[in-house]
Amino acid sequence: MAQSTLGTPSLEALGSRRPGPARRPALDVKAEHRANEILLSPGKQPRPPAPQRGRESIAYEVTENQRDIEAVCLCCGSLQVHTRHPLFEGGICAPCKVSRPGRGTPARGRTPAAHVPQDRFLETLFMYDEDGYQSHCSICAAGNMLLICESPECTRCYCFECVDALVGPGTSDRVHSMHSWVCFLCLPFPHHGLLRRRRKWRDQLKAFHDLQADSPLKMYKTVPVGKREPMRVLSLFGNIKQELASLGFLGTGSEAERLWHLEDVTDVVRRDVEQWGPIDLVYGSTPAPGHASAHSPGWFLFQFHRVLAYARPPPSSPKPFFWMFVDNLLLTSNDQATANRFLEIEPTTLQDVRGRVVRGAVRVWSNIPAVRSRHSALAPEEEVSLLAHITRSTELGSQPPTALVKNCFLPLREYFSYFSQNSLPLCK
Repeated sequence: MAQSTLGTPSLEALGSRRPGPARRPALDVKAEHRANEILLSPGKQPRPPAPQRGRESIAYEVTENQRDIEAVCLCCGSLQVHTRHPLFEGGICAPCKVSRPGRGTPARGRTPAAHVPQDRFLETLFMYDEDGYQSHCSICAAGNMLLICESPECTRCYCFECVDALVGPGTSDRVHSMHSWVCFLCLPFPHHGLLRRRRKWRDQLKAFHDLQADSPLKMYKTVPVGKREPMRVLSLFGNIKQELASLGFLGTGSEAERLWHLEDVTDVVRRDVEQWGPIDLVYGSTPAPGHASAHSPGWFLFQFHRVLAYARPPPSSPKPFFWMFVDNLLLTSNDQATANRFLEIEPTTLQDVRGRVVRGAVRVWSNIPAVRSRHSALAPEEEVSLLAHITRSTELGSQPPTALVKNCFLPLREYFSYFSQNSLPLCK
């Protein structure tokens, strides 16, 4: 999506005045309040009453009480800060970090994201909707109506409430009326009212994950737009070329040849993988329902793990490397336990539900950010019931397994280049 053109006023211009050669900073909350006071009365205005606790109190605490914004929760205005916000200067209280469920309904026909599981503030920063944009506000990890960034390589969103509370009252309406807008993490200047992005925020995001996450899997630092490269993919057994191409990860010409699809990897050795590489994503799966195979489901798991070991970069390498293994509910309980041990993570279950009918499901092991935040593993009795539903509804047809996991690849837009497929409205 394109950035602002010369004929479109930017957010900076909308919040500025030009009394002379010098320009005051855009959307300066203190400056705007002072200007309003001069218009209302030439005399000194009384100290404004303290607002009730909430995000509306953040400006009062910082500007009137001279409180350090690091001691205020950016999500709710609480003064009981638990940890630092990874992207912007300010804090997060324990209740906001533990659970920030979505609030209300997004604008313009958007379906609200699924309920955010407990203690998953970080994972909401990588959670995407089907339109390719993130599901939640990058400040509070929730939000009602969301403003989307118009930078071609950015997918972040900001809720009206956070923008008005931290940048200045009425800012969200001004942004919403603009033709295009570039967000607070993309603009070259870091300070917007009370909202100030952290220096080296990508490093801060990784440090936040390393400190807060309970997963043993490594999180890679997100990659700046100018340094993102096309993704090189090794697709084993199932072919995900169509899904990745629809998300813009595979271009045309030579770039479309960055995906290697192999159905039989029996004779593949380390030298072969090194010649194809460096590989950025390894995908594998058990056979799709109805596809006969000469191998047991456990064979596909073993071969995937073997080739995955060949493709992995050295442990000390900062190069982002991702993988995904999909089981079409064929692995035995012993095979699943082996997969948990080999892959160092438990699976999540993705279901193909249309109306009230479950038409398919898969188990997914992956190190892609936020895969586990939207989905969870099923208890044994739930899985038995699910299999029964699927058996009864097979004649209705189901999505192929690769289509079920398609949106799980969207967080990779923070790491690799992609081609925008369509243009979206500024607000969702």
